[in-house]
Formats: sequence, C-alpha cells, structure tokens
Amino acid sequence: KQLIIGVNKMDSTEPPYSQARFEEIKKEVSLYIKKVGYDPKAVAFVPISGWNGDNMLEPSTNMPWHKEWVIERKNIVTTKAETVKGTTLLQALDAVMPPARPSNKPLRLPLQDVYKI
Repeated sequence: KQLIIGVNKMDSTEPPYSQARFEEIKKEVSLYIKKVGYDPKAVAFVPISGWNGDNMLEPSTNMPWHKEWVIERKNIVTTKAETVKGTTLLQALDAVMPPARPSNKPLRLPLQDVYKI
C-alpha cells in the first residue's frame, strides 16, 4: 500500500502558507490513516497550492519552512528497508514503486463493453 497526501490550498490558510496549519492537518490525517491501516512513516505529506503551482513541479519560495518529505518503506524487489526523500508532488509521484507483475501467468485484459455488429 502506497499513499501520497497533498495538502492543497496552502495559499488560502491564515496566514498564507502557514506551517502551523500544515502541521495540524498532518497530525490529524496521520491519526486517521493509521486507523485505516497505513503507516504514517511510509506516507509523503506534501504542502501544495494547485492554484499557484507551489510545490507541484519545483520547490516553492512561498514555503521555505518545508524542507522535504521522507518515506520509510520496504523495497518490493529487494525486501530491504529504504528511505526516499523529496520536496515536490512530482517527486512523490516518481517515488511510487510499480506493483510486481505476475509475468508467469496468462495475460488478462479488462472487458469494458460488448458490442454486436
């Protein structure tokens, strides 16, 4: 299970780009995701502003307090513990590990609709 949490609308907090508000949201969401079975240490919390593009593709100058997000997880292939770090939402998406594909089994394709001609 992999999860990325983007805390959006950081430009709308009071004051704008508030670190205290981000930490409050991170704390509350961490408690919730722990209840549903996720390890908060394996989740990237990224403060973003979708409207302004802050921390989406490149680090924002509006949030100098946000240094990096850190994920502690077990590598699917090597089964060793690893730490992944980044600052932006794009880097968090790039850090998602693809699922293991069962290449020794028959190919299955989802069928969406059947048409009669």
